[in-house]
Amino acid sequence: MAQKFATREEDYSKWYNELVGRADLAEHSGVKGCMVIKPYGFAIWEKMRDILDAKFKETGHSNAYFPIFIPKSLFEAEEKNAEGFAKECAVVTHYRLKADPNNKGKLIVDPDSKLEEELIVRPTSEAIIWNTYKGWIQSYRDLPILINQWANVVRWEMKTRLFLRTTEFLWQEGHTAHATKTEAIQETEQMLDVYTEFSENYMAMPVIKGFKTESERFAGADETYCIEAMMQDGKALQAGTSHFLGQNFAKAFDVKFADKEGKLDHVWATSWGVSTRLMGALIMTHSDDEGLVLPPKLAPIQVVIVPIYKNEEELKLVSEKALEIKKALFSKGISVKFDDDDNRRPGWKFAEYEVKGVPVRLAIGPRDLAENKIELARRDTKEKMTISLDGLDLFIENLLNDIQDNLYNRALKFKAENIHYVDSYQEFKEKIETVGGFFMVHWDGTAETEAKIKEETKATIRCIPLDAKEEAGKCMVTGLPSSKRVVLAKAY
Repeated sequence: MAQKFATREEDYSKWYNELVGRADLAEHSGVKGCMVIKPYGFAIWEKMRDILDAKFKETGHSNAYFPIFIPKSLFEAEEKNAEGFAKECAVVTHYRLKADPNNKGKLIVDPDSKLEEELIVRPTSEAIIWNTYKGWIQSYRDLPILINQWANVVRWEMKTRLFLRTTEFLWQEGHTAHATKTEAIQETEQMLDVYTEFSENYMAMPVIKGFKTESERFAGADETYCIEAMMQDGKALQAGTSHFLGQNFAKAFDVKFADKEGKLDHVWATSWGVSTRLMGALIMTHSDDEGLVLPPKLAPIQVVIVPIYKNEEELKLVSEKALEIKKALFSKGISVKFDDDDNRRPGWKFAEYEVKGVPVRLAIGPRDLAENKIELARRDTKEKMTISLDGLDLFIENLLNDIQDNLYNRALKFKAENIHYVDSYQEFKEKIETVGGFFMVHWDGTAETEAKIKEETKATIRCIPLDAKEEAGKCMVTGLPSSKRVVLAKAY
């Protein structure tokens, strides 16, 4: 009997966890809270990374690498940042083990190896980077500095879920230094636009651009910009952040520059990042009960060809045509896998590539060759069709674009249908539990009201939309005046 897996409707959380395993993306490791990203999952992450890396370089940024360890005194230098991450920090106190004299084969910490200063395993790199920038910046001629780092970070999470929240995860973090406030804000907004364009045009995932409330800002930032995406269960997922850090880190590390008149001033800063959390967003935006659904632009395998044959002679005949198709598609920049593994039957392969979200599946046998046709199945709609082998490469090239657009439009429609305008707190409390989605509400701007909503409903203010229109209203909780609506939702 085939194993029964959870559906999205039955148990969304279980469905997600099972799908990560079924699609061979990742698994739990021997280290609690950490994951092993498997080859197929890492191939998707590599595509994300390479696309983003090219976009960063197009906007003038260069890659560098900074240490994973941060001396505690440096980490403490920017007070808000240190306090914001303190509860998530892993700390190195000793540098050596030794054999346990009382237990053969076991190791203990060597008490003589205690560090003079404890080291923080980076939860984020502002401290070590701004301590470094101090030696790089003396004059306006040294600015701007536009650096990005691809790295791993550690945040000691109590509750973890593959890709969405793990103790160690992969990310990129940009850290830039500027001569003026205006230039730093422009950088912050530019990188938010880069993330938005990537999310919508590559992930086929519509987002809302906005900025965080004071209580939700990145620790040490003057302003945090974000993009918020809606998952298929109506919850929000923060897909990327870009922070205007003001002069906070420059003052903490005494990073000054001489302007053209020789006057000294502190440098203006930004930081911005996305992580392997985007993998979770990709899964939850498009996938269904049969498995992963991947936008063609991020699929490691865009087309798979499965041969149908009864004997070696038929396989040879079909393989010649399949390899010809593969070559033609490859010349158009389309990634293709020809699966001629004779240890697996075609039905098994069909199910496997459906679970893995391959956008287009081709099946071809001797009868198809004789009739100059091929069977094609598209993953997004599950539609099957028989088409001519003539002009197949052009047909598939256009089809992949159509699948990409369809996935985005489908997600955009879902988002639009699940945005609710609510003015009553009682109505909000009822609907957040029953219909879910994003709620556009008036808020009085106070941290007290924000905390009350979070405590009573588990919903948070995801962002204040950048395109929010001026609209006179009253806070749904207190009745106090409000000029704009904010986005409220439960979130990952």
